[in-house]
Amino acid sequence: MVKRTRFDESDCPVARSVDAIGDWWSLLIVRDAFDGSRRFGEFQRSLGVAKNILTTRLRGLVAGGVLESVPAPDGGAYREYRLTPKGEALFPVIVALRQWGEANFFEPGEPHSELVDRDQGRRLRPLLVQAADGKVIGPDDTVVHKVSAAEQR
Repeated sequence: MVKRTRFDESDCPVARSVDAIGDWWSLLIVRDAFDGSRRFGEFQRSLGVAKNILTTRLRGLVAGGVLESVPAPDGGAYREYRLTPKGEALFPVIVALRQWGEANFFEPGEPHSELVDRDQGRRLRPLLVQAADGKVIGPDDTVVHKVSAAEQR
């Protein structure tokens, strides 16, 4: 069996984030949790994923603090999975992936799902990356700065 490369000690936030999420199944589980899925069977029906793969991904998301496993509110024997604050912080990532997918993987007029504001029923504005002063910036406007331990204080 091939051992997965780990990035949990990398100095790159992107590498650590990818390590925490694991794979595309995990991102789709998080997407479904934002859409209201809570129980194992709901995730399985939505994703069509094998039980063993879903079990492994759910355990990983719980271990990573993205989801928590809680007793079902109806007092039944089932457990439910709920997003933690760390999981809820993935919302802009899911929205960014959704908007990127809408812009790049659908032909004009091709049916697809879209995320809308619950109150107004309108599409969301595209996410923008902004500097501290509010200026919209792109990749050429940024540089990676390594933060030392002394700068953390």
